[in-house]
Amino acid sequence: MAGFGFPFTAHPADEPLAVVDGVAISSEEVEKSLAGQLSKLEEQIYNLKRQKLDALINEKLLAKEAAKRKLTVPALLDAEVTSKVGLVTEQEIEKFHQENKAQIKGEQAEVREKIRTYLQNQKLAAKREEFLRSLRGQAKVVVNLKPPPVQRVEVSVRGAPAKGGDKAPVTIVEFSDFYCPFCKRVVPTLAQLESKYGDKVKFVFRDFPIESLHPGASKAHEAARCADEQGKFWAYHDKLFASPPKSGPEIFKGFAKEMGLEPVAFETCLGSGKHQAAIKKEIEEERRLGVTGTPAFFINGRLLTGAQPLEAFARVIDEELARTAASRKASE
Repeated sequence: MAGFGFPFTAHPADEPLAVVDGVAISSEEVEKSLAGQLSKLEEQIYNLKRQKLDALINEKLLAKEAAKRKLTVPALLDAEVTSKVGLVTEQEIEKFHQENKAQIKGEQAEVREKIRTYLQNQKLAAKREEFLRSLRGQAKVVVNLKPPPVQRVEVSVRGAPAKGGDKAPVTIVEFSDFYCPFCKRVVPTLAQLESKYGDKVKFVFRDFPIESLHPGASKAHEAARCADEQGKFWAYHDKLFASPPKSGPEIFKGFAKEMGLEPVAFETCLGSGKHQAAIKKEIEEERRLGVTGTPAFFINGRLLTGAQPLEAFARVIDEELARTAASRKASE
């Protein structure tokens, strides 16, 4: 356990952790049974350290550049970021609104101002990241923090809704609950990843409704599967996440009507409960994989848990793309 950096006393490798009526329980036996959980902890600790390390590196680079120009850091950012970002146009606002109107509700004027703020912040963040990359390119930055050994889990995607490149080198399998607030929070991040990586990433959705925390969630997942039968899973997925977590046949039928699903087929599917057993089986399989909460993601079999920021996903995806490219080059 030394890899965690916790102040645990080392235990002799050849000494059992416990003995029950003469039968030993070894350290290896305990660690093997906890392999998935320990791997998840190691990954979480590494991600926290890496995020903090990247932030500190950026701070030092900005401070050095500001001192070089005899400016404060805020003045430097104003000169290199804020002043170089154009204002969001009305056309950009309208385009975003049209592309996301199924998820956006409210008064027109208020909605447009929220979109304006969101898009402006995106532009600022992108310009800041571009400036920081240029500073890194001019500096000698050596990162000695080593990631934990990569642990991969084979995750079935058979029959699950998917989008993205059919031959994408990276597959993200998401275990999600339509009524989970953290799952809802990560939806925009996943949309950003889809835009950033295009056909290089395939997204797969797996059902993991947690009824004990979110009553009625399972029925929402059944409704989404019924929409999938008519080729509208992702539209229904977006509608569920954009709406308050309310259950009921009439609500689900209303969503289906909004997106033009054939009503009789949808109602028959939902009323029959035909997908209940499959969803229950998925939950059992996911628990065997060590998934205990939502959202959880397997990126080419590598577990990433929670509503992580874009950078955390991008880091793993970039590592996987680099690994795939290196493997392809080696085989040529």
